[in-house]
Amino acid sequence: MELLLLIGLQGSGKSTFYRTRFASSHAYVSKDLLRNNRHPARRQLQQVEDALRQGQLVVVDNTNASRAERSELIELGKRLGARVIGYYFEVDLARCRARNAQREGLRRVPEVAIFATLKRLERPDYSEGFDELFFVRNNDQEGFDVSPWQSTLSGEG
Repeated sequence: MELLLLIGLQGSGKSTFYRTRFASSHAYVSKDLLRNNRHPARRQLQQVEDALRQGQLVVVDNTNASRAERSELIELGKRLGARVIGYYFEVDLARCRARNAQREGLRRVPEVAIFATLKRLERPDYSEGFDELFFVRNNDQEGFDVSPWQSTLSGEG
């Protein structure tokens, strides 16, 4: 059993990464699908718990920007015996803004939301309870480069 947390700005490629790498094997949980729910964070936790209890592999596709946002998910995964794996998407503000501008309807977020997420974005760390961490660089048409986690990475920005 595993719980994957995708971590990054809106427009960084998290949903595309899920579709290309995990759609055939992992259940998909995202607050984007819970827009009409009065308590999306609570509902998201319930969906993750239900899927893990059924023995499913799960991906949580949100910004998961701060340690606080990730903590309940990590704790739940650990409590249910899942390996918790984080995928941290490179911060490339210009590319995220450009991808967001190409989105249609509710998929496009206000620019201020991207900047607000950037402001609270915290790099994940093994001390949070992750079993594995990876750094993801989105190369658009070329796909994704995934590399093992390093506590400090250059070239981000």
